Amino acid sequence: MYSSKSFKIRNEEEIIKDIHSAVKTLHGIRKIFLADGNPMILGTKKMLPILSAINTAFPKVRRISTYALPRDVLSKSLEELKALREAGLNLIYVGIESGDDKLLLKINKGETYNSTVDGLLKAKEAGIKLSVIIINGLGGMEYSNQHAINSAKILNKIQPEFASALVLSFPFGTEHFKKKFNDSFIPMNITDLLKEMKTFISYSDLKSTIFRSNHASNYLVLSGILSRDKQQFINQIDNAINNPETAGLREEWQRGL
Repeated sequence: MYSSKSFKIRNEEEIIKDIHSAVKTLHGIRKIFLADGNPMILGTKKMLPILSAINTAFPKVRRISTYALPRDVLSKSLEELKALREAGLNLIYVGIESGDDKLLLKINKGETYNSTVDGLLKAKEAGIKLSVIIINGLGGMEYSNQHAINSAKILNKIQPEFASALVLSFPFGTEHFKKKFNDSFIPMNITDLLKEMKTFISYSDLKSTIFRSNHASNYLVLSGILSRDKQQFINQIDNAINNPETAGLREEWQRGL
């Protein structure tokens, strides 16, 4: 996603100056997202003044969130994470992508099932909520079943507050992506993707996770709470597989990719 950009840690004073400048045009803001990339790589001593500046400039803010990698969460102590939570950082977005170690290795994710579980459970222990993402179709036909089952397994272990599914896209072309699999990757059609999603949902055992597949990449939009709406999701998927013409699937042009 960021391969075309150079990474640079901005000066703390610059960031705080931007925060105070934003007050001039933004009023009553309640949600703020820390961008770009992965701010959790910053040291806690640098993040705390930034969070303090946000709360001072925007007294009505109720949620401060950011992207995070499990390994960067693990690099901070529980006390540091609690301090960040108390300073207002109450939600992190994590691209888990898959719960399957073999697939994570192939895509060079830099995380494993265990590192992801350890990092995200540590964040939860500190009181930080989780919004996690998996990618439907990530392993192609060869890894579809284990990808779906192990992705459900890792979410079952973590029990995130929010979860979403995106469909794999190929911004650099399918041939570029196939290199990760030594050219053995077989892309999935819509029916294959729906079957994989059904397997994932079937193996899920989530208590109160808000689940959505409403990203532009998704063909079928699902929105509800797992496990409450588990059977409803399965019924929607079955209907889409058996009656694709009337199931309200997105056309390619509607996906905006």
